[in-house]
Amino acid sequence: MIDDNVMFDCLEILMKTGGEYADIFCEDRQSLSIILDDNKIDEIINGNRQGIGIRLIHNLKTYYAYGNNLSDDEIITLCKSLTNAIDKSHPAKSITEIKHHSKEIGYIKKHPSSVPVGNKVKMLKDANRVARSSSLRIKQVKAIYSEMNQDVKILTSDANLVTDKRLYISAMIHTVAMDNSNIQTGVEAVGGTLGFEIFDDTPLEQISLTAANRAVMMLDAPRIKGGRMPVVISSSAGGTMIHEAVGHGLEADLAMQGLSVFTGRIGQTVASPIVTVIDDATLLGKRGSYNFDDEGTPSSRTVLIKDGVLVSYLCDRYNAIKYGLKPTGNGRRQSFESRPIVRMTNTFIQSGKDNPDDIVKSTPKGLFVKKMGGGQVNTVTGDFVFDVQEGYVIENGSIGNAVRGVTLIGNCLEVLSSIDMVGWDLGFSIGSCGKDGQSVPVSDAMPTVRIGEMVVGGISE
Repeated sequence: MIDDNVMFDCLEILMKTGGEYADIFCEDRQSLSIILDDNKIDEIINGNRQGIGIRLIHNLKTYYAYGNNLSDDEIITLCKSLTNAIDKSHPAKSITEIKHHSKEIGYIKKHPSSVPVGNKVKMLKDANRVARSSSLRIKQVKAIYSEMNQDVKILTSDANLVTDKRLYISAMIHTVAMDNSNIQTGVEAVGGTLGFEIFDDTPLEQISLTAANRAVMMLDAPRIKGGRMPVVISSSAGGTMIHEAVGHGLEADLAMQGLSVFTGRIGQTVASPIVTVIDDATLLGKRGSYNFDDEGTPSSRTVLIKDGVLVSYLCDRYNAIKYGLKPTGNGRRQSFESRPIVRMTNTFIQSGKDNPDDIVKSTPKGLFVKKMGGGQVNTVTGDFVFDVQEGYVIENGSIGNAVRGVTLIGNCLEVLSSIDMVGWDLGFSIGSCGKDGQSVPVSDAMPTVRIGEMVVGGISE
């Protein structure tokens, strides 16, 4: 990792421009990726990357430079090159005494680096075998294992020097079932900021079987008749809808530029009074968690919507400076090659008071969503369309037969306001969130909720 004194010298060079803010981001990451496809190990990639990203905010413009040559002279040269074209008529700003902040990962029971690669390969092969042996109609299985150990050091112009250690681990199973011309898929994943012990609690063979069974079940499922109806979304469905339809619109860069349906609505009612939405990077072991964000701001629990009222946006340092907001610890970057931008971490609807079983029993007819798929959202209008990976009809307050080809169509404000029951359970799903060409690890969650009425896409009769 880069010497502290070199980082201090760079920071002094940056602040001689009189800029509003500067930071220096150093990264050292080791990663391993294993992919099994078509009954064989397709690739094993083991790598190490080191680099530095230097940022200056001057007159509300962002100047950014990065490099992977970490010699002292090259770093200073990179820093000077960033400031050459900047007007230096503003008075230089001095740096006060540096405050050091550091946290260790204390809850890892089995570090992935202690597990031989051969064991990880065997785990994928076993998962492949279990999926294929579950049904003759399973025709394809793809299994992916990934781990990343990331050490970061961040020096900021508000006199903070932060070091953070992050460990990410994940695995995903993608299955394809086929019957004549009918093709269905099943996908399941597990992961977090945990060690290899994650597979003791959630064996990959179990994940694989779940994905395979879902694909096969959808082969026999009829298509649903579309229309407006009550929709119960299970806690097992994950929080894709909250992340996509709600979370992105609550990021300050979009909200403050008028590119969100939530623009200008702080203090207004935007959801049912039983709905509270939170983004929390402090949750132990979740995929979107960390001790400090990529700008050195401590992670936090940010309440975005409280009892139906919009109370906050997610904010990084740039938007905090530009709009006079408070940073919430949501400045994230894909790597040292990327400037930080506002991103979600672990985003969810807070658990409520209703028994999940009672939510279904009190719904005479409708749709039960057990697993969400992907979708599209217009953050400006709040309109969205999502696929349902696994869904069932609700008849007489009971979960009936599975249905396929289902989509959920609506507007986030209308749907949030239509939630009339919120369960006491909470189920997380994992993913990688893309924005402005960058991808970062996240998780999202919902309890079991009932939406009084929304448009369900299916066949027309």
